[in-house]
Amino acid sequence: MKDFWQRFRRNRGAVIGLVLLLAVILIALFAPLLFPQSPWKMVQRPFLPPFDMGQYPLGTDALGRNVIAGLAYGAQVSLLIGLVSTVVSLAIGIPLGAFAGYFGGWIDDSLMRFTEFFQTVPSFALAIVLVAIFEPSVMSIIAAIAIVSWPPVARLVRGEVLSLRSREYVEAAVLSGQKTSTIIWRQILPNTLSPIIVLASLMVATAILLESSLSFLGLGDPNMMSWGYMIGAARTVIRQAWWLSFLPGLAIVLTVLSLNLIGEGLNDALNPRLSRKGK
Repeated sequence: MKDFWQRFRRNRGAVIGLVLLLAVILIALFAPLLFPQSPWKMVQRPFLPPFDMGQYPLGTDALGRNVIAGLAYGAQVSLLIGLVSTVVSLAIGIPLGAFAGYFGGWIDDSLMRFTEFFQTVPSFALAIVLVAIFEPSVMSIIAAIAIVSWPPVARLVRGEVLSLRSREYVEAAVLSGQKTSTIIWRQILPNTLSPIIVLASLMVATAILLESSLSFLGLGDPNMMSWGYMIGAARTVIRQAWWLSFLPGLAIVLTVLSLNLIGEGLNDALNPRLSRKGK
């Protein structure tokens, strides 16, 4: 663990990304304490300018709601959907990719054709259709993002398993009479964790962008404040109150950028040989 952290912190961008992400997580966790009132509540007159030293440092929106409270509660929604949808995607993609790579033959062909079926449809369009079919809610958004996000996981795991299944320790496990499931889960998959962890960090960022896009189009959970909703609600008054679109957009950019920087740092820390070759 010490060696991992030493390699990780050599990448200054990754450390900056980690600090930014920790700040967003802390804001999301302490949002109910910092802003006990509902972010939907009208607290002042509309269009109070930002960066004022008063009670509302980032101003108010078109309905007089506290912008900084909306940003804090929006962080909760973005992180929740990003993390949970990524976990669900991994739970779908890892077993499918592992079985396809280990067994090969018609099982591999069938599972990969099934995976390619989902990849032929644009992910954002499919997510819109899925959320529109079901009532927009946090659960339906998580399910839609997970359904469109698992194919890259399956293909990555399949490639890793294909390269590992002929290793000596796997053949030794087969000759010793271990069950197939034991060989896959205990011998092979632990050696594929590095690329999966890197991919997962990038998937969280993609999920946040997808959720923001859906909320911008009016397909977000109507009971929860989100960054995409804030941008969508402010697009009609962008000339009058530019900050209402700029501030949640900046929050999205910083969060996604931090996750991408962390992903690059994880790649350098978990695959030091590959990073040296690249340099």
